[in-house]
Formats: sequence, C-alpha cells, structure tokens
Amino acid sequence: MNRIDLVQRETLELRTILTNHELYNLLSNVDDIKIFMETHVYAVWDFMSLLKALQNHLTCTSIPWKPVKNAKTARFINKIIFGEESDLNEKHIPKSHFEMYIEAMHEVDADTSQIMNLVKSVHLLDDINDTLSKANLKPAEKEFLTFTFDIIQSNEIHKIASAFTFGREELIPDMFIEIINQSNKEDENNFPKLSYYLERHIELDGDEHGPLSLEMISELCSENDEKWKEVLETAKDALKQRINLWNAIEKEIKDKKSAYSIA
Repeated sequence: MNRIDLVQRETLELRTILTNHELYNLLSNVDDIKIFMETHVYAVWDFMSLLKALQNHLTCTSIPWKPVKNAKTARFINKIIFGEESDLNEKHIPKSHFEMYIEAMHEVDADTSQIMNLVKSVHLLDDINDTLSKANLKPAEKEFLTFTFDIIQSNEIHKIASAFTFGREELIPDMFIEIINQSNKEDENNFPKLSYYLERHIELDGDEHGPLSLEMISELCSENDEKWKEVLETAKDALKQRINLWNAIEKEIKDKKSAYSIA
C-alpha cells in the first residue's frame, strides 16, 4: 500500500461521515439552501486562501523570476488559479468562483453582509487571527477559518497541501443540485447563477483536480515519514473542522424547521 492509499484509508471514516452527513437530508427547499450557503460561503472563501498559499510556495511569484522545482505541480496550481480566480460566469464575464457564489447567494436572497464585511476587514495575514476573533461569526465558522489560517501561517507546504486536498468536500451533495433543478422546473430558470456555479464546480473539480492534488502531496512528502504523518494529521483535522461546520448548519436548519412547526 502506498502512502496516499494509507492516508485515504485512515481518513475514510471521516470522509464517509462528511459525504453521508444528515445535513443533506434536511435540504428540502430553497430556504434550507439559503442557510447552507450563508455558512458554506466561508469554505468557498478560505479555499482561495489555501490555493494562493500553494501558489506562493510552489510557483514563482517574486521578481526576478526563477524556475521552480517542479513545473508540473506549478502548472497544476496555476491552472486551478486560472479557473477559480478568473473563470467565466453564465454570461461569459470573467469572475472568480467566490464572486459567482456571492451572486448565487443574492439569487436565493441569502445574506452576504457578514462574509463581505469580513473580506473587507481583512488586510494582512499577520492580523488574521485578531480580525477573526473580532468578527461577527458563529463559533463553528470562526473555528473553521482559524484552523485554515493557522495551517497557512505554519508555512509548511505539505500541511497546506493536505488541508487543500483532503479538507474540502469531495462533492456537492446530490440533494443540493436536485433542489435547485426542481426549483428551476417549477419556475423556469429561477436560479441560473447557482445552477451554473454548481455545474462549473463539478466540471472543474471532477476528473483532474483530485488526482493531481494527490500527486502534489506525494511530490511534497517523498519518503519523509514525518511529513506523511503530518499530512495525515492535518487531513483528519481538516475533515473534522468541515464536519463541525456541517453539524452547525444542520442544527440551524433543524432549529428553524422546529420554530416553523411550533408557529
């Protein structure tokens, strides 16, 4: 069994909890999607910071330019950057996926004020923990983001790559897509921005990004036992953070449904 297979085996239980989370069964209407998106948007945002950290470490972003150690890994990172930071939206206008997600939130009338206030208030990486501690975030959101930026600030590229590769959901739940598709059937083209975002996410994240991310991990760790151990620890911690975030959204949706039933 190779090292990657071992990490995947050791994280299987956590990944199974995530992909079979009870939250998905609660997403029964657009109001539920709204609640989901208002918290999930922080994962969309911090993904870009993980990606930019990888770009800083694995490609040359300084002047004068110098060739990097592994051009294949640099190409992979730059390709993801191109797609995530400057993709074309449903009107073929260049937009980052974060901006496309924000527009999709507007489409379902989700609140974007909290995430936008946070993005506007962040200036320096060195100040991020102080900014997060003062931000008007729910506990699970704050803990999730603090973990991400602690990993980034470690400057240990194999840990950053592990959080990037293993710590994000492997798929958007089918129920999420089914709800939007059903809504579109009931009111033709009701959520074109959200539908397009989901389709692009699946298209770009599907066949290529996953295998290349695993290859990147292998390249960064080589035969270093300590690095492989830390990759596994980081992967587990990142998955636990994602599960905790999902637990918080699940509770919020259940509380709202319960309040509606009482009313």
